[in-house]
Amino acid sequence: MSKTSGSYLVLENFIGGKFVPCRSHIDSYDPSTGEVYCKVPDSGEEEVEAAVAAATEAFPGWSDRSQEQRAQVLNKLADLIEANLEELAQAESRDQGKTITFARTADIPRAAHNFRFFASSMCHHTTECSELDHMGCLNYTIRCPVGVAGLISPWNLPLYLLTWKIAPAIAAGNTVVAKPSEMTSVTAWMLCKLMQQAGVPPGVVNIVFGTGQRAGNALVSHPEVPLISFTGSTATARLITERSAPYCKKLSLELGGKNPALIFADADLDQCIETTVRSSFSNQVRSFIALAKSEGGIIHCGEGVDQLVLPERNANGYFMPATVISGLPDSSRVMQEEIFGPVTCISPFDTEDEAVSKGNGVRYGLSATVWSRDVGKVHRMAKRLQAGLVWTNCWLVRDLNLPFGGMKNSGVGREGGKDSYHFFTEVKSVTIKH
Repeated sequence: MSKTSGSYLVLENFIGGKFVPCRSHIDSYDPSTGEVYCKVPDSGEEEVEAAVAAATEAFPGWSDRSQEQRAQVLNKLADLIEANLEELAQAESRDQGKTITFARTADIPRAAHNFRFFASSMCHHTTECSELDHMGCLNYTIRCPVGVAGLISPWNLPLYLLTWKIAPAIAAGNTVVAKPSEMTSVTAWMLCKLMQQAGVPPGVVNIVFGTGQRAGNALVSHPEVPLISFTGSTATARLITERSAPYCKKLSLELGGKNPALIFADADLDQCIETTVRSSFSNQVRSFIALAKSEGGIIHCGEGVDQLVLPERNANGYFMPATVISGLPDSSRVMQEEIFGPVTCISPFDTEDEAVSKGNGVRYGLSATVWSRDVGKVHRMAKRLQAGLVWTNCWLVRDLNLPFGGMKNSGVGREGGKDSYHFFTEVKSVTIKH
């Protein structure tokens, strides 16, 4: 499955149900120490071509299986993820940098839940039927899997978001070529062995590791991959749109966010502050702090204010103290751009209109939170905010049946129970004259 060279892993691609070595590799670092953790395949057109060929060959047999037969395989895979939860959580923490507790309680359980949810939900969607009595015709729709799905997932929630894409794709009868982030590939590679054990047929899920410039570009440009689901940056999404346009591919693009938390004076501060601290600092940039200072911002705590004392083995790791900034104009890049790090900016407002203006005054529109005891205000704000998800008096509560996705520069399309079913299938209208 892999070779160990010195103290690091050497990962291999997973194509046609087998682990396949790659000729060249990329260094992936342990963010807690700054040292090389593993060698990730630097795949390109050759590897992607082999993966697409394997997925294409596997498609007829997998798509012909009944929904219940596919669900059995997905549920077995969920069982195996749960059985290996601790090993996966430790690997996710070391590879991505999140706390073991977060990986253990959120990322890995959610990965298992993704397979269980779509194994079940895909069995319960219904199609439409109508009659044209005066013409003696019966009309109905059927939904068919699209074919080979290209799936590209990001570094911040590696296994969580990879399984969010794989599960509905294969539950609907598609086959998959997936490319995880080259910075966080280990749990995706571990998933491959579990797929073998779960009885996922060879070629149904292929995972090709590498950079967006090489492996990602080859995947989105491939003429036999009719569908792309991507989570990542807006800039990369523009390139994907351009590369896939000649082939009229179906696209689902879940992109960046600059997500406002609007806290009104009548909010339950005990609940609000605890949750907002968690949402701001839990998932892990230094240049923005220098920019904030140059623009007159006040650094209340964190980077440049509080000394960060680390154990010797972590001295070269990618650590940064939780940082709070205020005093910046709304036009500041710090207020406008997505910051991946434990940094939050505070900006006061007086009225609902001002709060809406600040919340909508960025190019993103992924999510927002509103904190208020006033039920009417909560509904007004939820309607006016330009975001695909609005949480009120809570955060990160997800019903997987409901749509997930963003507005404006935060994406195109939605995924979730019914939405994923629609995205990963093509609808066909049938008319029968009787």
